[in-house]
Amino acid sequence: MRSYGDLFRTPEFTPLFLSSAAHTAAQTTGGLALGTLVYRATDSPLLSAVSMFGPSLAQVAGATLLLSGADRLPPRRALTAIALAFAVCTAALAALPLAAVFAVILVQGLVASLGGGVRWGLLNQILARDGYLLGRSLFTMLTGLMQITGYGLGGALLTWLSPRSTLLLSAALYVLAAAITRCGLTERPPRAAGRPSVGATWRTNATLWRSRPRRLTYLGLWIPNGLIVGCESLYVPYTPRSAGTLFACAALGMLLGDLLAGRVVPPALRPRLITPALVLLAAPYAAFALHPPLWLAAVLVTTASTGFGASLLQQERLMRLTPDELSGHALGLHSAGMLTLQGVSATLAGAVAQLTSTAAAMTLLALSSLTVTALLARAAAADVTHGPEIGEDRTDISATTTGNHACARPSPRQQPS
Repeated sequence: MRSYGDLFRTPEFTPLFLSSAAHTAAQTTGGLALGTLVYRATDSPLLSAVSMFGPSLAQVAGATLLLSGADRLPPRRALTAIALAFAVCTAALAALPLAAVFAVILVQGLVASLGGGVRWGLLNQILARDGYLLGRSLFTMLTGLMQITGYGLGGALLTWLSPRSTLLLSAALYVLAAAITRCGLTERPPRAAGRPSVGATWRTNATLWRSRPRRLTYLGLWIPNGLIVGCESLYVPYTPRSAGTLFACAALGMLLGDLLAGRVVPPALRPRLITPALVLLAAPYAAFALHPPLWLAAVLVTTASTGFGASLLQQERLMRLTPDELSGHALGLHSAGMLTLQGVSATLAGAVAQLTSTAAAMTLLALSSLTVTALLARAAAADVTHGPEIGEDRTDISATTTGNHACARPSPRQQPS
């Protein structure tokens, strides 16, 4: 596949794309409303950050308990149920007292830990292997656009409506996402045989983690950008009246970075751009130590967020290291681990801001991200020196999963047309 038009001519791509758009718009609008609700009630940067990114903290539990369902559940039914569960939880957030909010947030995180694996595993089935990066880049650009729309819409709604009313509108968007999924996608069998179980989740996680190249790829996907999302979690206390502007600028930068990674950067150059992109992601936030005014902060945020394009390049590498029948689980582990680190980083950022200042916390997390990027680049360089292990990785994981009956059924994309 060579163009975005090719993607939309692929059966089932469009409904998956539209349902993801509705889901992302609901998530951003509801997240801003909830963060504003908590900050107004508590005046606490820590609680505001945890309320917006707290669902990510539950991802680690989902990754160790539920993730085998990413390849062992029918995709259409799973995605429909996940969207409806989010709708119910978001409506509950609008009605419950503040003390009960954080329990519901944890339930949302558990549900979300399964969603990424199901959605991206299905995308990997719908598209040919050489179309995954292009398709994923379009989805990530969609996320950027819908975040701009969602945060802009959320900011506007919060000037006219209460945060609780805005949460109800977010719940309605989740229902819309469920309806598009149910009506637009066809029923597919699970990608792997067997029932979802904690044991299957643990075995496959261990197999994926065993390989050093995959392990370094996961760490690069999780830690540097997780720390920068910790910086983003402090937008509300940094500028309470204009946080939506900074969130929208971050989404715009991410969109630009994904456009460059998916459409402009040639394949031969992609591996060499991962580290520079991660450096760009963190470096501008170090300038927040100088307390920049809003216009300059918006420029810094937009520039930094183009570095999120590194995630696409790293996911392409992960897919080269992983067989198709485990693509959902592998991508789900990436998503769950990334969101967990984002939740941890948001909590850390809020705690540091509580003890020092918002600007100091942003600077500290940016410097930490740069340090981790340097260490991972050094480890990757050592791997190149000792020779690639990609072919060995794929053979090893396929043999292991066959022994666990995880790939008894080939994925539909592998079957003859």
